[in-house]
Amino acid sequence: MSRRRAGGEHPVSRDRAVDALRAYAIGGVVLGHWLVTGLVLGDDGGLHQASPLTALPALAPATWVLQTLGLFFFAAGFGSARSLARHPGGPGGWLAGRLRRLLLPTVALLGVGAAVLLAATVAGTPDDTLVVALRLAVSPLWFLLPLLLLVASTGPLVAAVRRWGVALCVAPAVVVVAAADLAMRLLPAGAGLPPVSVVTAWAVPFLLGVAHADGRLAGRRVAGALAGGGAAALAALLALGYPVSAVGVPGAGVSNLNPPSLLAVALAVTQVGLGLLARPMLERLLARPLPGRAVTEVNRNAVRIYLWHQPVLVAVTALVARGGLALPGLHTAPDDPGWVLARCCWLPLFAVVLVTLVRAGRPAQRLGQPGGGGSAGRSAECVPAAPRVYDHRRSGPADFRR
Repeated sequence: MSRRRAGGEHPVSRDRAVDALRAYAIGGVVLGHWLVTGLVLGDDGGLHQASPLTALPALAPATWVLQTLGLFFFAAGFGSARSLARHPGGPGGWLAGRLRRLLLPTVALLGVGAAVLLAATVAGTPDDTLVVALRLAVSPLWFLLPLLLLVASTGPLVAAVRRWGVALCVAPAVVVVAAADLAMRLLPAGAGLPPVSVVTAWAVPFLLGVAHADGRLAGRRVAGALAGGGAAALAALLALGYPVSAVGVPGAGVSNLNPPSLLAVALAVTQVGLGLLARPMLERLLARPLPGRAVTEVNRNAVRIYLWHQPVLVAVTALVARGGLALPGLHTAPDDPGWVLARCCWLPLFAVVLVTLVRAGRPAQRLGQPGGGGSAGRSAECVPAAPRVYDHRRSGPADFRR
């Protein structure tokens, strides 16, 4: 049975700070998408996608806080390295379990989504709405390819970090992303470059997570160097003409996220450094019952939350639009600050629907386990182990199974 904190839900043997960073990463992605995805109700009754970043470029710096995929891959690298080291069987069994926790929720999303789209088509839903719904439902799946490849490479990456150090392992990935950025700017549009940076860019935070699991990023000096170095790189890249927005802006010629650019890498490194600097504060926060339970639930359902948050946005917007009334912040054009304020008022409804859907789709709790459901990294179960004393000076507590 998992050892737990008195008065809390969080297992003692987990790295609570990394769990908090994963929860923040998931929350940032969900909130960011809900805030930058406008669905405008047209005269034909269909929904058309728009972004407030097009009309309100001053909001672009906010994407530095809400574009948190770097932290997600950092937590994935940390969890994969720790769980591989703790797994009692061989790497084959470990990898099968990890892939199953990633792919089963995806298959469920595709199955339910296909049924809903078929029913909507039969019900006479406008084609524009169906196209937007399909695009937003499928778009989160892009992260599966780099994540699956990196998780499958966890063993070799751990060995490489231990042999050559994290800096020498990260450097080739940064060089590849820089070369891809340069090629994007020099070659004519539509040259059809292979999206190599989709994997190499996110390999940087993943490798930092692997190194952190191995105890190589301990101490405030290292965390400060990551935060400071990443921030300096951000400033330099902005001075070189990289887009300010950390996410794609409709109509813009260059995006920092599709494919991920050097700015996305620098942002990820900065966020990782700041997250490690915040470790003592995060641990004190999660010692409280309510934040601890919230972070545990988000970690337990991380993949489901990520996969379903866009379909929830489309479903709520489309269902309300059937009344024919264009409501501010939900169906109106995102072209002024009033839209942002109105959209914030709709966020609690989106959150309630998402929580309800995730809870309804979670597998039944099995006897003897603290909670059902799986994700990229389970947050509620640990392998039985002898009692150990947690030392905050190290990169994390005792090994655990996610």
